[in-house]
Amino acid sequence: MNKRKVTLLVPAYNEEEALPLFHAEVCKVMGSLSDRYDFELLFINDGSKDRTLEVLEQLRAKDSRVNYIDMSRNYGKEIGMLAGFDHATGDCVITLDADLQEPPEVIPDMLAKWEEGYDDVYGNRRERRQSVLKKASSRLYHKMLAGMSRDVDLTSNAGDFRLLDRRCVDAISALRESQRYTKGLYEIIGFSKAPVPYDIKERVAGKSKWKVRALLRLAVDGITSHSVMPLKLASYMGLTVSLIAFIYLIVVLVKALVWGDPVSGYPTIVCLILLLGGFILLALGIIGEYLGRIFMETKQRPPYFVNSINGDKRATRL
Repeated sequence: MNKRKVTLLVPAYNEEEALPLFHAEVCKVMGSLSDRYDFELLFINDGSKDRTLEVLEQLRAKDSRVNYIDMSRNYGKEIGMLAGFDHATGDCVITLDADLQEPPEVIPDMLAKWEEGYDDVYGNRRERRQSVLKKASSRLYHKMLAGMSRDVDLTSNAGDFRLLDRRCVDAISALRESQRYTKGLYEIIGFSKAPVPYDIKERVAGKSKWKVRALLRLAVDGITSHSVMPLKLASYMGLTVSLIAFIYLIVVLVKALVWGDPVSGYPTIVCLILLLGGFILLALGIIGEYLGRIFMETKQRPPYFVNSINGDKRATRL
């Protein structure tokens, strides 16, 4: 029986401490499945500033299953995963992080679901070790995104830890947009999906690279990539404010003409100017966000550049 090939896709940014530990844990899982599958370990060095690239070179020297792509700079996880999808050679691709928060021991369960015929097997976190505020904001964001887009209905406890069949990988690679929100793209491409529950673990080494600013940027990307509802909301708000202002104008005129009340002066004018000015700036900000995305996409620049593949600069391709 011919073995099917599985690519483990691992984006890495400043993970020099975690990579040896991750490799050791993954090797245990790959060893237990070696009679059924061939494995490729594909690491994406996303412009790391520490010894991540050196560690990857050492891992490849002792394990022929290890391949690595050295990006020309830091592009972020979304583009890093695209580079991995472009270069992965497996019949399926399993994406996971190098910090071991996503336990490799769940991989056999994912493969079992894949063998049942599912194309997209996603890890479903049973419990997240987060503050109440972060849990509530995450839940609210997923509901808001689902409500704004007909195409995207995200599972709140699912992330990038998932198995994708080759045809899912090819479909996502075909979507060449530079402003990417991969969790939404998983829903855009469709195909049959199945969850595999798991318990998230503590980071094995290093610190999280996701700061508040990066998370907010990712949230904005998710909304603006898959929905034009913010533009519609700006229109609805403009219509509502205009209607209220027109009604108020009628009231002021009637009071002045019928009852002889003086027209409200400075305080009223200031409040109206601030209200309308604030709304106009908000609407312009929403429009500007979409225009910026259009501007970037119309350039049709390659989403990334590769410095080397397995240390060979001649092997790079887009």
